[in-house]
Amino acid sequence: MEPDAWHDLGELELLRQKPLQEIVIGKTRLAVSWRDGEIAVISGACNHVGGPLGQGTLEGDYVVCPWHQWRFHRSTGKGEPGSEEDAVPAFKTKIENGRVFVDLNSGSARTRKKHTPHRLARPIERAPGPVRVVGVSTTVMDRAYPRRSTSERLLEISLQEARETLSCETKLIRLDELKFRHCEGFYSKSARACTWPCSITQMDPTDQMDQVYEAFVHWADLILVATPIRWGGASSLYYKMVERCNSIQNQETIASRVLLKNKVAAFIITGGQDNVQAVAGQMLTFFAEIGCQFPWHPFIAHSRGWSAEDMENNIRYVEESTELRDGARGLARRSVEMAKLVLSGQYPDLELVPGGRKAHRLSLTDQPPQ
Repeated sequence: MEPDAWHDLGELELLRQKPLQEIVIGKTRLAVSWRDGEIAVISGACNHVGGPLGQGTLEGDYVVCPWHQWRFHRSTGKGEPGSEEDAVPAFKTKIENGRVFVDLNSGSARTRKKHTPHRLARPIERAPGPVRVVGVSTTVMDRAYPRRSTSERLLEISLQEARETLSCETKLIRLDELKFRHCEGFYSKSARACTWPCSITQMDPTDQMDQVYEAFVHWADLILVATPIRWGGASSLYYKMVERCNSIQNQETIASRVLLKNKVAAFIITGGQDNVQAVAGQMLTFFAEIGCQFPWHPFIAHSRGWSAEDMENNIRYVEESTELRDGARGLARRSVEMAKLVLSGQYPDLELVPGGRKAHRLSLTDQPPQ
């Protein structure tokens, strides 16, 4: 670029009508702001993952990235107090004949503060040891005044079989004991805005979805998920969990990176209403999409149908049913055997080729305009 490479941004009268806007010159994105009678221009690419600063908001003197709310001073480009080491380039401007010009050669240095990676971002390495089984109960109740849950009861029997008979390590996660936020649609902003680890988990240390991520990605070989049937579908907590797991699936979409390798999943489905096949179909589809394999007959289920309103008898039936208890134990045995098969390397590591989807994958080297 030639010295004093001034570029015309447009009429001042038009630019001052918006507190913040994005303007692109060639391959350079700019965040142009107007406040207290002064125009200011900084780089439009956020230091975090390249979010479009000019499409964000202006809060006081700080431009707030619309992806993950990183903040940069609109005039200096420096991060908010305590994070000044994070800075995006700031550019000189001038006004001539009612028009605003920016000198793209005048940009200050982009600097990045060293951030400690989130613990979930560590390499995925399986330590030696027995098959590890995590059970996830998605039923909702007040744990201070608990009720009996048929799906959770059968899950406990499966975990007991895995632990006591099959010598596995086991862990039970009750989702209703965790405090975690709903998926907030980062992927809807941009594929790159949905990150691994999850954007919410990185920003909010109180969000306990990290316990699920830790179990799914780093710890478990076998994932057992139990759900009641609610109006023909899985529980609301189940869907809250899997929506947050979009951060896992998204890595396949944008980077062809499978976080859940050598993992097996199986399911327990119970309810006073029927629709077992639809619930199982959704669960199988989702966990297949994030990379899991399945045992023979990958789910057990129980329902007494639409007209069975005497739920206290349904609970008693499940507690007393030898067939259902044996089914829960059998599911554990089939699933653990499948996990052993996968861990032994007998199941080949195949190329990721998502069927029925556009073949193009975003490359991590595909960078947005700077």
